[in-house]
Amino acid sequence: MSNIVWRFAERCGAQGVSFIVSIVLARLLDPEAYGTVALVTVFTTVLQVFIDSGLGNALIQKKDADDVDFSTVFYFNFVVCCLLYVAMYFMSPVIASFYGDESLVNIIRVLCLTLVISGLKNVQQAYVSRTLQFKKFFFSSLAGTIGSAVIGIAMAYMGFGVWALVLQQLINVSVGTAILWLTVKWHPKKVFSFIRLKGLFSFGWKLLVSTLIDTFYNNVRQLIIGKIYSATDLAFFNRGNQFPQIIVTNINTSIDSVLFPALSKEQDNITRVRSMTRRSISVSTYIMAPLMMGLAFCAEPIVSIVLTDKWLACVPYLRIFCITYMFYPIHTANLKAIVALGRSDINLKLEIIKKVVGITLLVSTMWFGVMAMAYSLLVNSIISQIINSWPNKKLLNYGYLEQLKDILPGIFLAIGMGIIISLIELLHLNNIFTLIIQVVVGAVIYLLGSKIFHLDSFDYLLEIIKSKLRR
Repeated sequence: MSNIVWRFAERCGAQGVSFIVSIVLARLLDPEAYGTVALVTVFTTVLQVFIDSGLGNALIQKKDADDVDFSTVFYFNFVVCCLLYVAMYFMSPVIASFYGDESLVNIIRVLCLTLVISGLKNVQQAYVSRTLQFKKFFFSSLAGTIGSAVIGIAMAYMGFGVWALVLQQLINVSVGTAILWLTVKWHPKKVFSFIRLKGLFSFGWKLLVSTLIDTFYNNVRQLIIGKIYSATDLAFFNRGNQFPQIIVTNINTSIDSVLFPALSKEQDNITRVRSMTRRSISVSTYIMAPLMMGLAFCAEPIVSIVLTDKWLACVPYLRIFCITYMFYPIHTANLKAIVALGRSDINLKLEIIKKVVGITLLVSTMWFGVMAMAYSLLVNSIISQIINSWPNKKLLNYGYLEQLKDILPGIFLAIGMGIIISLIELLHLNNIFTLIIQVVVGAVIYLLGSKIFHLDSFDYLLEIIKSKLRR
């Protein structure tokens, strides 16, 4: 719980600053600038998977990982990063030609420097996760986010346009990496072992392929939208994703980044792993459901107030993403449990099955508009819940139907809360006053309902808060 608090504080701090900065930049820059950067980010996000190569998770999962393992992975990753950057440098004209925008050449060459810098940070992050020192992430992430925020906003005011977004990302990664190197005691030693690398890779390559498939699938929509439709359409699609993604990243990442090393330490105790997985799913969903439903039902006034009316076209996408993200705890907790038990082979098989379904849905809908593509993502998310939970019926004796029983009370309560607060808009008050009333009324309804219906996650969290206060 202590590590979850630090991880949550780090995520809230970093994402909170990033969110504020994105609001300022969204007011200063046109949607097209965001769409242009999003086109390049598709490639950097996919290549980021190769940097980890699944070896970071392999280091966390391995029971007796030592300096030789960590140093070997560090040198291997850094060489891979440099090779990827060189490849992107020479491929940039081809990518720019694909999109019909020659200005992308220099943007790609500068933004892809983040790949090289990430190569210096990846193993440091694995070490922090394995040793449960999540306090380190708090300072590195916050420093990087604040430093890049100042530069990004300053450049936007001075009229640098899309380059304000490019430099913001580059500086964020650079500062965060530097802070980690200064605060984490571990540094690479002058050792390298092909035997250790082979052993780690035997576990990690399956995670690499799984993550690569998942990352490519999640980003291929952006590539298709940018090619078939326009950068502006892509900007609205991505902006609709941004609001719920910030909430999900703060909660889900905070819990799951701690959950994986914690589960790995308990991998020989199936009863304990089942208990931790169940608690993760129920508590994460209990926290996430009211936030997602509240955001979905209050989408229009929020977008109008925060981003101005020029971004209202992102509202339908925002609502779709809210429903999709609300069920993410089922995906992540099930997969973390499977991998923590050393079954990366099952994880790979699940990804292949899910992506075959997802690509089929995507190809079937891509010709009918961006909105149809967004709905296909929602349908695939529902199907993927069942697929991800299926192995744990046997591994943990904790199947999908039992998981639904744990989360549906909170979800139904959140939906009811959303319907009630949406009626407040019928008063036709100022957007700001409407939103304030909705937030207050929504919080009261959800907490009071949790108390009345004795929701287990509410009682669990309440007891934790009381125990902290007693200390």
